[in-house]
Amino acid sequence: MAVAKEKKTPAKAAAPKATRARKSVAAAPEARLRIKVRAYEHKVLDASVKQILDTALRYDAKVAGPIPLPTEIKKYTVNRSTFVYKDAREQFEMRIHRRLIDIIDPSPKVIEALTNLSLPSGVTIDVKMV
Repeated sequence: MAVAKEKKTPAKAAAPKATRARKSVAAAPEARLRIKVRAYEHKVLDASVKQILDTALRYDAKVAGPIPLPTEIKKYTVNRSTFVYKDAREQFEMRIHRRLIDIIDPSPKVIEALTNLSLPSGVTIDVKMV
């Protein structure tokens, strides 16, 4: 005579415990002035970043950075001669160095001082309010 086997069911998972409702503090969002600085020469870039930081810190602004971003490298390969000698080639590259600076809750004095700042040629700046 065959005995019927009982199906084993997995044990029921324990019911989730009631969690306490967390109080969310409604803080005003921080205004940030995000400055992206780009240049081909890293020495000129670092000097410009130092000038920006000195200006921001002179007015007691809270600064995050400078954060080095990845260097963008553009490579170009060209033939050395015009018609023959395909194997003879030259390679050139352009490196674009980048830094990121955040100024947290900037005052109007800081913004005015940064707009009046004169930086060396070859340095590109993008300023955004985030």
